[in-house]
Amino acid sequence: MPKVKVSTITMNYDQQGAGEPLVLIPYLAADHACYAFQVAEYAKHFTCISLDLRGTGETDKPEGAYSTELLADDVAAFMEAAGIPKAHVSGLSLGAAVGMWLAAKYPRKVQSLSLHSSWPKTDPFLKTVIEGFQVMAKALNSVPEMVIQGIFPWCFTPELYAAKPDYIQTLAGFVRSRPAQPLAAFLQQSNAVIAHDAAAQLARITAPTQITFGASDQVTSTRFAGPLNGGIGNSELLIFEGCAHAPIYEKVEEFNQKTLQFLKRHTGARAAAS
Repeated sequence: MPKVKVSTITMNYDQQGAGEPLVLIPYLAADHACYAFQVAEYAKHFTCISLDLRGTGETDKPEGAYSTELLADDVAAFMEAAGIPKAHVSGLSLGAAVGMWLAAKYPRKVQSLSLHSSWPKTDPFLKTVIEGFQVMAKALNSVPEMVIQGIFPWCFTPELYAAKPDYIQTLAGFVRSRPAQPLAAFLQQSNAVIAHDAAAQLARITAPTQITFGASDQVTSTRFAGPLNGGIGNSELLIFEGCAHAPIYEKVEEFNQKTLQFLKRHTGARAAAS
């Protein structure tokens, strides 16, 4: 796995495919491999660069406070160090929160922005949910087991649990197979989620933006659709029916198809012609 020295940390990443660069930013507690089902399709059209954020995977995990803005600064510095002047940027949940800061602060680096299961500012409900994850992670003393027991039920619908129990177990096995995030790093990263507030930054985002939600998501429900869609000028909204916080696993084929349509519309030649 390639690594890049970025300011005070070393960041790990994976690169697959060919075409314009597409930077994929992971969600809470996940490493670069979380987008495996997307990279399989995206890499047919784009150079997919999947990151390990500060505190996860094989990227450094320094002490100190993390914020979504700091994580965005890391991504911008990574792009600079890796020689990527401009890229499509996509993220889900925490990854999207980081992406919106990146697009607001470094507009010249972002060709298009994909915000999946996202939110502009943490509200009391979301704060309570994340604090519950923190309590469970401490009690279990295991971030992977907390993800499976605590985060999974918010990510998937009851119908998926009932219809595809083997699939849920496969996803659990995948989580357990990845480098385990240390508890301290999870607390730092989840504190960044709790403190996230990019509401005042939305108007600074100029890149064409796709905003998506799962219709049954409660964590980042469609209560955030209006503020995001209204706050980001050049944006479009898409709702995936029959799934919760993680359409990337619950509606893989539909998610890949509709997000690729957006990405391909905003590749260099087409974007210049439009």
